[in-house]
Amino acid sequence: METAEFVEILDREGRLLAAAAEEAGTDAKVPTCPDWQVRDLLRHTGMVHRWAAAFVAEGHTSYHPDGGQPDLDGSPLLAWFREGHRHLVDTLASAAPDVQCWHFLPAPSPLAFWARRQAHETTVHRIDAESARGGARTGIAPGFAADGIDELLLGFHARPKSRVRSGEPRVLRVRATDADGAVWTVRLSQEAPVAVRDAAGDADCEVAGPAAQLYLALWNRLPFPNVTGDAAVAVLWRERSAVTWS
Repeated sequence: METAEFVEILDREGRLLAAAAEEAGTDAKVPTCPDWQVRDLLRHTGMVHRWAAAFVAEGHTSYHPDGGQPDLDGSPLLAWFREGHRHLVDTLASAAPDVQCWHFLPAPSPLAFWARRQAHETTVHRIDAESARGGARTGIAPGFAADGIDELLLGFHARPKSRVRSGEPRVLRVRATDADGAVWTVRLSQEAPVAVRDAAGDADCEVAGPAAQLYLALWNRLPFPNVTGDAAVAVLWRERSAVTWS
């Protein structure tokens, strides 16, 4: 996917998130994040948007801390969120393709990284806002969902900080049924997971289903749609795969 596509998705997803949050109300519980109310979701995602925009807009070439969360609620909080989301979209859309700044996963360029990361960040949290509102979720395109699985498995959980570890070597296969070539093999051990996009070799457990459902399940927003083989491997993922801010 191209950077401009990610920026377009980020734009749409942030607007959907704000609309769902406004409809739910800032004191509504967030079922997909049981410790949160909608105000926590807006404060966190709005902080992340401003943090990400600063790297691109200000050219920070090393890690730069976030600016913290505001003491806002209700309509002022929604306005603050929308302002930060708009700033992030405009910053990414207008940035030079060769802008140099810090980023934390492999990518073709820093700009490509931040556009992709914030598109997925915002999509997952849009799902959270819609879970608080209730009713039908807005769909996620299979190709974008498959890209998000790639980012999670080959990016986030390839890092030493991943907590998905197994005392006994195990193999998890992830298979999207509605996207061409969207199959991943994840080898679990006492080290960080090693994932590749292929279906080579035997697997102890396979999770399969539409890419969007797998994407959200791997981010612990939905149950796995279909599990075959040793279900304990899928349970291990659910228990240890959370990606936290700190």
